[in-house]
Amino acid sequence: MSRVTTASAPDIPAPAEAVAPAAGDPPGTRAWLPGYLALALIWGSSFLFIGVAVRDLHPLYVALGRVGFGTVTIVIVLLVARPRLPRSPRVWAHLTVVGVVGVVLPFTLFGYGEQRVSSILAGIWNATMPLVVLPMAVYVFRTERMTARRVVGLLLGFAGVLVVLGVWRGVGGTELTGQLLCFGAAVCYGVAIPYQRRFLAGEPGAAVTIPAGQLLVATVLLAVVAPVVAGRPPAPSALPVEVIGSVLALGVLGTGLAFVLNFRVIRVAGASASASITYLLPLVATLLGVLVLGERLSWHAPVGAAVVLTGVAISQGVLRWPALRRRVRRPSPATAPPARC
Repeated sequence: MSRVTTASAPDIPAPAEAVAPAAGDPPGTRAWLPGYLALALIWGSSFLFIGVAVRDLHPLYVALGRVGFGTVTIVIVLLVARPRLPRSPRVWAHLTVVGVVGVVLPFTLFGYGEQRVSSILAGIWNATMPLVVLPMAVYVFRTERMTARRVVGLLLGFAGVLVVLGVWRGVGGTELTGQLLCFGAAVCYGVAIPYQRRFLAGEPGAAVTIPAGQLLVATVLLAVVAPVVAGRPPAPSALPVEVIGSVLALGVLGTGLAFVLNFRVIRVAGASASASITYLLPLVATLLGVLVLGERLSWHAPVGAAVVLTGVAISQGVLRWPALRRRVRRPSPATAPPARC
């Protein structure tokens, strides 16, 4: 936790504009690979930072600190790029919806979830987000169409979800609650991303202004809700250094800088390269959870994650076979985004 530009997150929601690579010769990997790997590390480490932060800070204040520092970072980008924020009340109404569903809820749900489960499981559940995006885009927002290949990918992906849950052991208790909270966060991203694509993709300068608007809305809402639900925030001097550092990292890196890196990867290497980050995030989250936090890893979690990601790859057309090979429109970055926190 999250990807945002979805971020997502996801971890700000995906840019509402697809930016194709420049015409001419394909860019060399040196032009985009460092940013790509940095993006995978930033988004994959978000779950570690959430796990550390919620030890001493209420999830709502973790989310508030995250969007607050992320907003400051995006405002700096706005001052440099100088695009205009939207002025239409209609656009701000849609931004409010996406800010709530795509930022406030998932950021908070991942915090509550990681009070009950490991950062490893949170990272794995985040990877299920594309499985929610596709049916929402097909049946609710009508921006994509279903094919046999995508049906197979969805069914395989949700079979992987059952493996992650370990349903043969029986389900219940605090761990199940935590897993469902993390899955709920992924569902929120799955709703927000096609909604954003449907209602906000055509706005001028959307790749910068739409994420900025979402974060501004989320910051205001959380600043109102957090004190009511969680009480007075603790004084920063009363918090451990690692908690403050984790919130700063989530905001400045995971919610601010990651947006800039993702936008550059899309510009230089294309949307497909950006979407492929999905497959690295659970690996990063797992390695950091084991090596840094000393979390234990049950065998069925990585096996289930592999099945989920295989289903995602099939549904996105990364893996194909002749029987299901139909020519379909390639998923856009808004419908097949990186599954980030």
